[in-house]
Amino acid sequence: MATIVGPLTFAAAIGAGLNAGLFFIFSVCIMAAFARLPAADGIAAMNAINVVIQNPLFFLAFFGTALAALVLVAVGFLQGGPAAMPLIAAGLVFLVGVIGVTVAVNVPLNDALAAAAPGSADAAALWQRYLSVWTLWNHVRTVASILSLGLFVLAYRLA
Repeated sequence: MATIVGPLTFAAAIGAGLNAGLFFIFSVCIMAAFARLPAADGIAAMNAINVVIQNPLFFLAFFGTALAALVLVAVGFLQGGPAAMPLIAAGLVFLVGVIGVTVAVNVPLNDALAAAAPGSADAAALWQRYLSVWTLWNHVRTVASILSLGLFVLAYRLA
């Protein structure tokens, strides 16, 4: 692979894998554990996670992978070759299925949860909706991250 494309594809695969692992663990156990808690406790736990996750390491894995994906989509279109289609597909899957879903669905739900009055009936109702909707879309992010990871690995192999 010429120039920086090889290392950038490798880094994007690692980033997609890190995101896949994070989303996977939420989908298969964290949200189910939170659902067993009283609503006020589940809300408090999720709000705490939503605060502490905003840190440089997470931002590097999340936004760094998005930036790499964006660059690699452009490279795929501009350079062509056997790795072009997997690069374009991997980047678009990550950008739409992870970044797009996060911005359009998960973050607004997180913001609504943070704004809910603790212990109120409205907060409890929001929590029940949050558990199902947030988790459903987190499953989408999980699958998108895994698919993106596989496509980045394929692109790396083909280049």
